[in-house]
Amino acid sequence: ELFVQYLATYSYKHGRGKEKNALTYSDLSHTAEECETFQFLADILPKKILASKYLKMLEKEKRDGEVGEDDEEDEEEEDEDQTVDEDVGS
Repeated sequence: ELFVQYLATYSYKHGRGKEKNALTYSDLSHTAEECETFQFLADILPKKILASKYLKMLEKEKRDGEVGEDDEEDEEEEDEDQTVDEDVGS
C-alpha cells in the first residue's frame, strides 16, 4: 500500500499531474521508464501506442522474419546443389 502511494505521489510530482491536476497512465509509464527505482515496472507499465502502430510493427517483424527464413532456404538449396555437383563430378 505504501509502495503504491509512493509510486503515485512520485509520478504525480514528476509528471504532468500538477498541470492537469490529475495522475494519468502516461505519468506512471514515464516514471517506470525514467526512474531507476521503478524500472522493474517498465514491462508492467509500458508506454501506450496506437493500435495502428502496433499492427505496423507486427507486419514489419513478420516481413523481416520471412526474409530471414528465405535466406536460410536459399542457403540450404545452394548446399544441396553443391552436393549434387560433387556427386556428378566423381
